[in-house]
Amino acid sequence: MAARTIRDGWRASAQTATIGRTFPVTQLNTTRSSLNADVLKFCKAELLDENYFHAVFEATKSIAAKIRTLSDLQSDGADLVHQAFGQSQPGPVLTINSLISETEKGEQRGFANLLIGLFGTIRNPLAHNPKIEWDMSEQDALDLLTMASLIHRKLDKAHRHKAGTP
Repeated sequence: MAARTIRDGWRASAQTATIGRTFPVTQLNTTRSSLNADVLKFCKAELLDENYFHAVFEATKSIAAKIRTLSDLQSDGADLVHQAFGQSQPGPVLTINSLISETEKGEQRGFANLLIGLFGTIRNPLAHNPKIEWDMSEQDALDLLTMASLIHRKLDKAHRHKAGTP
């Protein structure tokens, strides 16, 4: 199968939003690519305009917005992640698993680190640097939007943690 572009179409599965127009995704060699509906809700207009810089910026902001909604916290960035997913007393507000085994605790810490890394390396520079100083290729946008979609799927399965439990 030839590489597709966002213009050729990014198919939405039953778990993702359906868009009225197909849009860009070059060098995508799978037949079943999709983005989480919440990613599309935040950056559909930018994707349709092929504005990858702002599409990725909006997608990363959607992650913080979802964490705030799920956790009822108001902070942002690393502080938000530490409060929502940290394992300090009395425990995290949100969990992505049962936190019973060391492996699960490690997965929770790794997910928090992934979020902090995404905010620190992508969202913050996009927020503070002019678009003309930050090259955002279509391929970079695809990779980052796919990561944002994965994070949203993990957040969709997250649970509120009861204080005092593991």
